[in-house]
Amino acid sequence: MQNRYPLWKYLLIVLVLALGFIYAIPNLYSPDPAIQISGESSGMVIDSQVLEKAEAALKSAGIEYFGAQVDARAALLRFKSDEQQLLAKRAIQDALGGSYVVALNLAPTTPKWLPSMGAEPMKLGLDLRGGVHFLMEVDTASAVSKRQEVTADEIKEKLRKARIRYASVAINTQGAIVGRFRTQELRDQAISEVRRDYPDLVFVANEATTGQEEFRFTASLSETSVRTLEDEALSQNLITLRNRVNELGVAEPVVQRQGRNRIIVQLPGIQDTAEAKRIIGKTANLEFRLEAKPDALISAKESFPWRNEMDQARFGNQFLERQLILSGDHVNGASSSLDPETNIPQVNINLDSAGGTKMNLATRYNIGRRMGILFIEYKTRLEEGQDENGERVMKPVQYVESKIINLATIQSALGVQFRITGLESMAEASELALLLRAGALAAPMYIVEERTIGPSLGAENIAVGMTAVKWGMGAVLLFMLFYYRAFGLVANIALVCNVILIVSVMSLLGATLTLPGIAGIVLTIGMAVDANVLIFSRIREELRNGAPPQMAIYSGYERAWVTILDANLTTLIVAVILYAVGTGPIRGFAVTLSVGILTSMFTAVMCSRAMINLVYGSRKNLQKLWI
Repeated sequence: MQNRYPLWKYLLIVLVLALGFIYAIPNLYSPDPAIQISGESSGMVIDSQVLEKAEAALKSAGIEYFGAQVDARAALLRFKSDEQQLLAKRAIQDALGGSYVVALNLAPTTPKWLPSMGAEPMKLGLDLRGGVHFLMEVDTASAVSKRQEVTADEIKEKLRKARIRYASVAINTQGAIVGRFRTQELRDQAISEVRRDYPDLVFVANEATTGQEEFRFTASLSETSVRTLEDEALSQNLITLRNRVNELGVAEPVVQRQGRNRIIVQLPGIQDTAEAKRIIGKTANLEFRLEAKPDALISAKESFPWRNEMDQARFGNQFLERQLILSGDHVNGASSSLDPETNIPQVNINLDSAGGTKMNLATRYNIGRRMGILFIEYKTRLEEGQDENGERVMKPVQYVESKIINLATIQSALGVQFRITGLESMAEASELALLLRAGALAAPMYIVEERTIGPSLGAENIAVGMTAVKWGMGAVLLFMLFYYRAFGLVANIALVCNVILIVSVMSLLGATLTLPGIAGIVLTIGMAVDANVLIFSRIREELRNGAPPQMAIYSGYERAWVTILDANLTTLIVAVILYAVGTGPIRGFAVTLSVGILTSMFTAVMCSRAMINLVYGSRKNLQKLWI
């Protein structure tokens, strides 16, 4: 018979629909509003005492909670409403202080057997579920200052090689390089020697004044060079942040520039907001410096604490040279591992060729001395202050923490590969490797605004979106049932299967559903029945031309298929282009539209025909179709 499928086709359709139903089920389980408590760094252990302190704060504030649990890395408390969750965050943060990250979270309620099969609910965008929003300010002035410091060191080296004696080469308060010489001849020789290598510097010769016995030059970056350097620093930090977001595995993040020196980071639908704050909010770098000699001038060395209290108590503050060997921007790769001999956590570092050369030169002539590795974090803390009206407010204050994580004797000249030891735990080693692997910052960044966007607005958007889906789907179902009767019922069943498959595919892909994405689903509903309208209209036309019912069904599906394929293919091409060139909400719309086109071709053609074949395919004396 023409209107029969082989058994394997029926089994394939049943299998696809069954899997689609299973992977769509997790979206029926709404997550619980929750508070997650974790340490400021990965090395901090969260124990039952921390949980008890948080529970005591909630009880004293009269806030109900349930499902409290704790492991080595985090504690989680669940709440019945978003309002309780927000009140609980303030109460717990006040009780625990700034040493812990208290973050809003959503605790999954999906039965354990579903995640074991890889069935997870769809991620929802900032406009539907909320998420984490950071506004970060890049200290571009620091990038300019850092460039001038490096240039000053290079100028000193060039003058020494050219045997041009100088009194000093240093940075003044305006950020310009000032070279001092005993004679005008030496000053002019120095300018001629270094000017050709630094075309972006503007050299100005200053004549000696009465009573002075030195001649100076001032080298300042031109305005164009400063702007170029600031743009490069911002671009490098954008790349670094994107790499860190990729390390977190966040779907469809937003990392974009705002204004001259700010970056917006939005992580929609993220589950672990504490981890996001720790990785995205932490801006770190490394500096490699030699330990200062005991007889070194005070101005040539700096004192730093150790990173942990044990080493701090054992060694005290250490003096390192102010001059850098190199910084973390020369790091090409980093990985964490355990030392096979001592079983101590370590980070294996690979430098680029320029970094390897600098490291080799610095260590070749300093064998026997100790080299310190300085871990620098740019942080933000809230301090009490007053606003314009004299009201008490908490204001963000930026500060820098510089701590020594390692101080080891140089046994031989180092190259492009070496390792860092002295870390507290494997988790801390992994986090440090992640930060280094994601890329170094060209300039420090500070969080000037941090928002965890709650789901209250998202709940309203979801309600509006679902209302649109219900009304759109309801209208389509009624029209198809009224206009095409039994065949309309088949199309309606196929349409329901299509929506289930869209949800399941998006869940499997880990795609983020946004409000424009819901609009894509509504559009797909109309396009899905469009294929059935073409088929059923063709069947009616065949019947009017006198074709037998079985032949009309066969011709309707076969002849309408080419038109359906062309129409959906052109729409799919447009959706792919939208995804390629669009950002944010446009991509969300393109994803749901693309998935909907593919699933609708399966359900509207293959599934609907399978059902019609089962109903009419075995009836040899079929005389009439209810269409």
